[in-house]
Amino acid sequence: MFVLRIPIAAAEADAATDAIVSAIWPDTSSAAAIDIGGAWRLEAYYTEEPDAAVVSEIVARRLGRAIDAADVSVEQIAERNWVLTSLESLPPVAAGRFVVHGHHDRARVHPNQIGIEIEAGLAFGTGHHGTTKGCLLAIGDCLKRFTPVNALDIGTGTGVLAIALARAAHVPVLATDIDPDAVAVSLENVRANAAAADVRVIRADGVRAAKITDAAPYDMIVANILANPLVAMSTGIARLSLPGTVLVLSGLLTWQGRQVIAAFRSRGFVLVRRYAVDGWLTLVLEKA
Repeated sequence: MFVLRIPIAAAEADAATDAIVSAIWPDTSSAAAIDIGGAWRLEAYYTEEPDAAVVSEIVARRLGRAIDAADVSVEQIAERNWVLTSLESLPPVAAGRFVVHGHHDRARVHPNQIGIEIEAGLAFGTGHHGTTKGCLLAIGDCLKRFTPVNALDIGTGTGVLAIALARAAHVPVLATDIDPDAVAVSLENVRANAAAADVRVIRADGVRAAKITDAAPYDMIVANILANPLVAMSTGIARLSLPGTVLVLSGLLTWQGRQVIAAFRSRGFVLVRRYAVDGWLTLVLEKA
């Protein structure tokens, strides 16, 4: 396994990541823009050693600027499941009334808290990331003022947000994800958290799948994905909504909030609240 690193600016994060994962060659296993004390860098992983000059040129074309070859590094790393290794050592995370924890930390959940047991794995959503934590905080606050009747979780990952809705409000939740591995993980977590009576998990790309539209309308929709997909889905999400429907949207860097708010405002939603956690933004909007 090889990792390639390129310094970038915060405003270039989306474009740089999109450029590198969309390239026909070399084949990128995964890529992410990472904030390290305010200094941003793009990290991309490869099963074979990439040509640093080729990758740099791909990113440079998208950013519209030259990249100094001296700033680009390629390092071979040991073959390990780094996600699993790192998650296994993570402590429980409290987000309002919710506590996301592993099996070994069940005893650390207090009686007045809602424990959500999520084991370390490859699907996204353990509560440790700022987007997941922001969504849990937003869900907890929203449920203080209303109880939804029919909820939708788009891009469910581990199922953590759908489980939170079901455990806190005992509401029917349709949880969707494009990734079959995430669907399998979510199903397992839903069963482990005694939420199978309320949560249905399906594989779906976007919001136009028949199983999603047939179960509409929804009065609460959560989507922890990315800014561009949220904007692209804004019309579809609006069609699934009622007046008063609450949206919890995340997967956003703080500077991307304006773009997403504008897209949903033009479709009849108003901003209710923002949550900023570790440089990531979660938005709560309501259909007028």
